[in-house]
Amino acid sequence: MDMGVGMEEEVEQSWSLLSWVASCVMVFGGVVPYVPQYQEIQRTSNTEGFSTRVCLVLLLANILRIFFWIGRQFELTLLVQSVVMILTMLAMLHLCCSIQSTNRVSTKQHYITDLDVRYFWRWSRFEDYLIFCFAFTVLSAFVTFLFLDSELFVEALGSLAVMFEAMLGLPQLLQNLQNRSTRGMSVKMVLLWTAGDVFKTTYFVVNESPTQFCVCGTVQILVDVAILLQVFYYGQEMRVKLG
Repeated sequence: MDMGVGMEEEVEQSWSLLSWVASCVMVFGGVVPYVPQYQEIQRTSNTEGFSTRVCLVLLLANILRIFFWIGRQFELTLLVQSVVMILTMLAMLHLCCSIQSTNRVSTKQHYITDLDVRYFWRWSRFEDYLIFCFAFTVLSAFVTFLFLDSELFVEALGSLAVMFEAMLGLPQLLQNLQNRSTRGMSVKMVLLWTAGDVFKTTYFVVNESPTQFCVCGTVQILVDVAILLQVFYYGQEMRVKLG
């Protein structure tokens, strides 16, 4: 009997350790894909291969996810993950603004106060991105607390958050199409995106997270695969031209 109880305790301890490791991977694993891209931008002093709209998508998604958590308390791990991701995207934007400021030839600069939609999310100062994020957070907070008692609103908020997140790779996909190249984009970043999204989707399914999260993960995997196909296609096209 004692051996049986001992084995059960060992299994519980092993499972607790595994759950803790999985939670840590969920919180910080999303940051890892941006490390090689950050290093690539620093090394080349060039931001053309990276779409800063990826940062826009993730900032909107994770700010909304935080308010979704207020309305429906799902795993605390996913809330912490959102905070970490917001800080990571702000770091990426800060680097891009610094590089672009250094490389800028034209004296013409664009600010959020210009209210020119043509230059939305193409501002010259990092502070403008902070102002936008602050304004979006305040607006989201006001609307959320106004309709917090509505289950329909809370579910819609969750769906909107994961819809944004599901579109994470879309700006990069479109930029590659526009450039007809994946040059300057970190392939390691996309590979890590794919691995992370597979892990994340599995985590959602195992932990019975809200359905929105599972759908989001599946869509992200499909977009990741499409970007990897672009890497192969444009690489083949380049080899043909050189040949």
